[in-house]
Amino acid sequence: MSFPDYKIVIGLEVHVQLLTKTKLFCGCSTKFGLPPNSATCPICIGMPGVLPVMNRHAFDLALKAALALQCRIASFTKWDRKNYYYPDLPKNYQISQYDLPFSEGGWLEIASAGSPKRINIIRVHLEEDAGKMLHDEQGGGRESLVDLNRAGTPLLEIVSQPELSSAEEAKAFLEELRLLLRELEVSDCEMQEGSLRCDANVNVHVSQGDGTVAATPIVEVKNLNSFRAVERAVKYEAQRQYDEFQRTGKKLGEVAKATAGWNEERGVTVVQRRKEEASDYRYFPEPDLVPVQVDDAWLQQVREQLGELPAAQRQRLQEQYSLSAYDAEVITRQGRSFVGYFEETARLAGDAKEASNWATNQVLQTLNERKIAIADFPISSAALAELIKSRQSTGLNMQRSREVYARMLETGSSAEQVINDLGFKVIGDESQLVEIVRRAIAANPKAVADYKKGKIKAADAIKGAVMRETKGMAKTEAVQRILLQELQKA
Repeated sequence: MSFPDYKIVIGLEVHVQLLTKTKLFCGCSTKFGLPPNSATCPICIGMPGVLPVMNRHAFDLALKAALALQCRIASFTKWDRKNYYYPDLPKNYQISQYDLPFSEGGWLEIASAGSPKRINIIRVHLEEDAGKMLHDEQGGGRESLVDLNRAGTPLLEIVSQPELSSAEEAKAFLEELRLLLRELEVSDCEMQEGSLRCDANVNVHVSQGDGTVAATPIVEVKNLNSFRAVERAVKYEAQRQYDEFQRTGKKLGEVAKATAGWNEERGVTVVQRRKEEASDYRYFPEPDLVPVQVDDAWLQQVREQLGELPAAQRQRLQEQYSLSAYDAEVITRQGRSFVGYFEETARLAGDAKEASNWATNQVLQTLNERKIAIADFPISSAALAELIKSRQSTGLNMQRSREVYARMLETGSSAEQVINDLGFKVIGDESQLVEIVRRAIAANPKAVADYKKGKIKAADAIKGAVMRETKGMAKTEAVQRILLQELQKA
C-alpha cells in the first residue's frame, strides 16, 4: 500500500503463550483442548487466601525470547497488578509487569520490498493470560459462557515501536517472530489455538499540502488471530481513518484513542470503546510475589540455549552453499530440522543447488500434502542424495527422476533399486544418439528450415522427437550438443 498524501503508522502488541506444561503461578495444565474449566484450581480462579508461586521455566523461556530479540535484560524486575473487570478475569486483576519489565529495547529484522528493515521493540514483559468468553452468536441465543482453562497461562507480550508502514510489513513481522519463537521452542505459536495473538495500533499521517502533517487518533484493533486477519484489518482500518478524516474535517484533538474489533466475515473494523490509559488500570506492585533478580550466570545459561537464529541461518546458507536469498528463505522458514535435512543431503550429494531444488520442491510438496514434519519423511537425506547422484551420473532426466522419487516414497527402496526395477537405462552411447538425432532431423524438414532462418526455438521440436524415441532415457545435455552439431551440417 502506497499513497501520495498519507502514510500508515503501525505498532504491534503481540501476545504469545509460552510452551510450559503448567501455568505461570500454579500447577494447572496448559494443554489445549481440555474440557471447559477442567484445568483450574483455587489459585488461577482467584479464591481468597491463596498464594501464587512463579513458574521458573516460564521465566527461562521469556528470557530466551528477549535475548533472541536483542533486548536489554533487567537485573531486577517485579510483578504488578493490572486491575480491570471482565467476566473472564476471575480475580478482577491480572498479574503483569508495569514500570519495571524484565526486558526493554531490542529489535527484529524483516524483509520489506526486498530489503532488510529493522523494527525496534519497546519492551518484552511476562504476564498471566485471562480466560476465554464463548458467545452463542450462531445459535441465536444471548448466553455467554466463561472457560477459565486459559486463565493463568504464561503470556509473553512483545510491544513494537510504531515503525511498520504497511499491512504487508505487519504480516512479515509476525511471520518472522513466529519462526524465531518456534525455533527457540518458546511457543508453538498456533494462532488457531490462541497461542499467538496480535493487537494492531493503527493511525495515518496525512500530508496537508502546506508542508505540515496531521495524524489521526490511534485505533487499537484487538485480538487478531491470523496473518490474513492482521493484513486485512490494517488495510481496512487505515483506509477507514483516512476516508473519515477527509469526510469530516474534524480537528484531530477532538477524537479520543479507541479500541476496535475485527469482523472477519464482513471484512470491517468495529470501534468498540475509548482506549484505556495506564491510569485506568490502577497498577500497583503485586504483594504476594517477590521480585525477580537475574544475574550474569542465569543469563549465560539461557544464552547457551539459543543456537543459530533464523536471520543468521539465512545468511549462512547463502554464503556457504551459494543459494539465492529466496531459496535460503524457503529452507529456513521450514525450521531447523528441515535445514539440517537439506544440509546433510547437500553434503552427501556434493551439489547444494540440486539438493536445494529437491528440498524446496518435491520434499516440501510431499510434507504439505501428507501434513507431516521432516522427521517423519520416509526418504532419508542419504537416500535423496543417492537419487541426486544417480541422476547426475546417468543423465536421468527430471521427469524420470520424479518417477523414481515417487516410487521411493511408496516402497522405501533405494534410488538404484527403483531405477533397475523400472528399467530406466540411459542411452549413453553417443554413436547411437547421433543416429537417432539424424533420423529426427530427416523427419522434421520444416523445423530444420525454420532453424536455418534464425528461429532457434524450432530446434526444440526436433529435440522433442529425439526424447520421444529414446523414451526420455537420453542425457539431455548430450542430445542438445549433438543436435546443434548435426543441424550445422544439415
